Amino acid sequence: MPIKPENRARYPKDWPAISRRVREEAGNRCEGSPAYPDCRAENHQPHPATGSKVILTVAHLDHQPENCARENLRAWCQRCHNTYDAPMRARGRVT
Repeated sequence: MPIKPENRARYPKDWPAISRRVREEAGNRCEGSPAYPDCRAENHQPHPATGSKVILTVAHLDHQPENCARENLRAWCQRCHNTYDAPMRARGRVT
């Protein structure tokens, strides 16, 4: 997910390296989310369920960009990331 300009300062300066490491550790595939635990969509390939090009993202499970502990981060496809974030967005909280 793109980082909103107003939230950029909340991310550590080495976020690009952290994000890359998480995606590499996941084999450049989605790690699967609670909604889609078996998802293994491959980065830059058509998504097996949606057909759209996968852009692998890194999600913060607690929605706190400052918390970059590996256990708080997941490499997710857009479908998994957006589905996970949907309840937060519905409540009007967008990070």
